[in-house]
Amino acid sequence: MRQFLKFVLATIVGLLAFSFIGFLILAGIIGAAKSAGEHKEVAANSVLELKLNEPLSERGRDNDFGPFGSKGSTGLIELKAAIHRAKTDGDIKGILLNLELVQGGMASLEEVRDALLDFKKSGKFVVAYHEICSEKSFYLSSVADEIYLHPQGTLEFNGLSSEVMFYKRLFAKAGIEPYIFRVGSFKSAVEPFFRENFSDSARFQTVSFLNSINGHMLGQVAKARGIAPARLKVISDSMLVHNAPDALRLHLVTKLGYFDEVQDYMRKKLGLANDKKPSLVSLSDYADDDKADEKEGSTSGNRIAVIYAEGDIVTGKGSDDNIGSTKFAEAIRKARLDDKVKAVVLRINSPGGSSLASDVIYREVLLTKKVKPIIASMSDVAASGGYYIAMACDTIVAHPNTITGSIGVFGVLPNIQPLLADKLGITVDRVTTGKFSDLPTITRPLSDFEKNVLQGEVNSIYADFTSKAALGRHMPVERLRRIASGRVWSGLEAKGNGLVDVLGDYQDALNIAAARAHLKADDYRVQRLPRQRSAFEALMARFGGGDDEAKVRVIKAELGPLYPAYAQYQQLLHLHGVQARMPYLLDIK
Repeated sequence: MRQFLKFVLATIVGLLAFSFIGFLILAGIIGAAKSAGEHKEVAANSVLELKLNEPLSERGRDNDFGPFGSKGSTGLIELKAAIHRAKTDGDIKGILLNLELVQGGMASLEEVRDALLDFKKSGKFVVAYHEICSEKSFYLSSVADEIYLHPQGTLEFNGLSSEVMFYKRLFAKAGIEPYIFRVGSFKSAVEPFFRENFSDSARFQTVSFLNSINGHMLGQVAKARGIAPARLKVISDSMLVHNAPDALRLHLVTKLGYFDEVQDYMRKKLGLANDKKPSLVSLSDYADDDKADEKEGSTSGNRIAVIYAEGDIVTGKGSDDNIGSTKFAEAIRKARLDDKVKAVVLRINSPGGSSLASDVIYREVLLTKKVKPIIASMSDVAASGGYYIAMACDTIVAHPNTITGSIGVFGVLPNIQPLLADKLGITVDRVTTGKFSDLPTITRPLSDFEKNVLQGEVNSIYADFTSKAALGRHMPVERLRRIASGRVWSGLEAKGNGLVDVLGDYQDALNIAAARAHLKADDYRVQRLPRQRSAFEALMARFGGGDDEAKVRVIKAELGPLYPAYAQYQQLLHLHGVQARMPYLLDIK
């Protein structure tokens, strides 16, 4: 009897737990449906507040499911659409930039900045408030009519930097011998595996494109703040800003003040009484994801397909965070075969990846080019494999501060025999049917003949890459190879040497695509591909343990500043085949 009661009690507890979980899922589904179907009412005389405290991505992650998780990233297209909508929205009278540590690439930030400048054409105000202001945050805030900095706040204005971790000593201690196969004197993506610092060529190219991006940024800030570029360069290079009074004295900010003083400023601009609190609308409440980047009001059956390629390029279907060759080739093919789609924009934000996967996508771009216009729009990074998938397009559009080029390939094959034998006490024996049956292998040294075979494969892929790039850029292959060799360029530099056609943003690429397809501005709608995972699918993946994005967030939180090293280690583990990837994991700070 006691055993029977025990089973009954366990069953009741299980049913209650299942019912509770089911209730939470149902509540999440209902909440998501409501949020998707309802648009939050915006009060008259409101201010759109932009905090931008989540990373910027091309498209926001659709993971916002109430208590089960947050969105994770701010979509660039949703953000720009919200700013554009606010420009003509009678209820929105201004924008408050309440920024600290903005996370985004330089090209993405420039698109946001341009959207803010366009917003100001309406005559509405833009005010910025900072307690801690990073260089990227200041780049956005420099367009504001008034820039408030907390009296004890800090403003970073000392130039850009990029640091790289090198793992030669780690490999030596671990007993790992990396075999490196590469083409191009600038193909320095593999240098962290066999060097302790930058090679001369790697340092040269990094200095070049970093100074190009910094120079462009200073020029834009100078124009906005009415300060001579040469003077800004001195302020930056000499690090003359040490505290808030310095920032005010050097005219980088207009006021030192607290947030209540910013509210006083907004009250005056809105014509409110002193006891009336300004109505602030958050981006999440204001942005309309369903309408973002669409031509509202257009009833045309014509479409321009925008295909968003963001992340590493990998073979197969891939995930939400990378560019799977199967999924993206299918998206391009779908756009090519759809008679309603009159042109295609390939929006690229990728450091590259598998050369094989890049070539699969390249082929679909080439086939599409034969039947309808296809325009490449480069975001923060479109390098190596990212450039590979762009080079067949009719026109390549890049920002002045896009990181691109890196036309080169490499392969890495580790020999872990010393690790196994000397560190772990593991030996390996083998039986083969031929002399090279186990090639490639990571459990024994390679012979000179085997190294030559693998290097030959890399050479062959490089020859194919550069030949196709020369064909796409309409230049002799010898000239193309002089500006290739794996060298990274800024968009401004790439335009000067013929790797890019037009300096501009996503909207410029869209306009070019429409013009090539003979479409007027009101005669098409935008179709975004590939399809993103729905909120419900994200929730199910999370409960099923398949939400990689959630796992990454947990690992980032645990490792903190050590996460970049872990990420590069994981990347090394997943490098399959010859890679067309840009040097290092570049993080411009």
